Amino acid sequence: MLFEGLSTKLQDTLKKLKGKGKLNEKDIKTAMREVKLALLEADVNYKVVKDFIKKVSEKCMGNQVMESLTPGQQVIKIVSDELSILMGNDESKIEFSKDGLTVIMLVGLQGAGKTTMASKLALHLRKHNKKPLLVACDVYRPAAIKQLQVLGKQIDIPVFSMGDKVSPVDISKAAIGHAKENGYNVVIIDTAGRLHIDEALMDELKNIENSISPNEILLVVDAMTGQDAVNVSKSFDEQLGITGVILTKLDGDTRGGAALSIRAVTEKPIKFVGVGEKLNDLEVFYPDRMASRILGMGDVLSLIEKAQQAIDEKEALELGNKMLTKEFDFEDFLLSMQQMKKLGPLNKLIEMIPGVNTKQLKDIDLSQSEKEIVKIEAIIKSMTLQERKHPSLISSSSSRKKRIAKGSGTTVQQVNKLLKDFEMMKKMMKKMNGPQKGKMKNIFEKLPF
Repeated sequence: MLFEGLSTKLQDTLKKLKGKGKLNEKDIKTAMREVKLALLEADVNYKVVKDFIKKVSEKCMGNQVMESLTPGQQVIKIVSDELSILMGNDESKIEFSKDGLTVIMLVGLQGAGKTTMASKLALHLRKHNKKPLLVACDVYRPAAIKQLQVLGKQIDIPVFSMGDKVSPVDISKAAIGHAKENGYNVVIIDTAGRLHIDEALMDELKNIENSISPNEILLVVDAMTGQDAVNVSKSFDEQLGITGVILTKLDGDTRGGAALSIRAVTEKPIKFVGVGEKLNDLEVFYPDRMASRILGMGDVLSLIEKAQQAIDEKEALELGNKMLTKEFDFEDFLLSMQQMKKLGPLNKLIEMIPGVNTKQLKDIDLSQSEKEIVKIEAIIKSMTLQERKHPSLISSSSSRKKRIAKGSGTTVQQVNKLLKDFEMMKKMMKKMNGPQKGKMKNIFEKLPF
């Protein structure tokens, strides 16, 4: 789970302060000592931790906190604000060219996930009305070109390649000419990496940069490598002058050292984060939202944005209105489940809900809930269209139940349970009449998706 260890420790420490009516200097010092240890254990750069604790301590000792009626909440706000500042404070956007063609060069060590990230970035930009072209410039790693071509095919985005016998500089220049001739407005160049930083790697990257003058040089680093990721970022920036960082595998980074240190050490922003293996698992990095998630205050804005991107507004309103009438059937129920699945895994969604305790969440087997959803979907898909529209046909027929159970790989008891739960849900919705029905309708109409 994202920043699991750090989140738990910070939330536990700040919760102790929240319960106190008044705070004294000793309370603040004790809390800051625990925060300092939590950050160091999360592999955050020592100098960064030292500066962070100093700033937070100074603000917490001020009269606004010490004399406040809710000192604990004031301290939490200060920690949240400083975490946000530490990670860059504001979203850092891609600098798109004004002349029509934006060139993005991805650099980094071998194994950081550059090739996959190139595809993720291309997909993300296409969703935002850009026409991207992927360019295969890794002519050294076996099958690197083929990998990019396969990924490009999956998302229906073209890949420009000249094989592995042509120099990356010539490929880059030819790709830009091809992009201009064919109406592409973003070129994403996947460059070669090494297992370590060496002179040959940097010289090649500098030659590409000098020949094409990219708008962005984005460094792709593995978040799970902690301080190594920070050191790599610093080296690349000193020798190449990067414009930003993309952190991969952030979903597997339970510590958070890289995300909390890179901006402070390199003074270069984190622009995107990879949060899963799927090609749409890429998020814009918002420092304030990430700080909020670390402290267990959720990330409602990201949740709303996910819903807006994944769920059809018209369908959502229609489903909402049907749920308030007798018209809601298994066909609608199946559609609503499919809409929700587009939002992603349950554990990632729950992390964005304010007030969720990640420590308690760890003990809940969310995979079981997801398995239940798959099971329900299988049962509904084993019904005929007529049965979905008229569930009463199933309730009165044991042969239909047996057929549905066999077709979905479930039992008759599980089919009966779904029928019973569905009828109970419909009865509850029917009770929403009069003023309550009006209120429910207003809620559906105000949904952000």
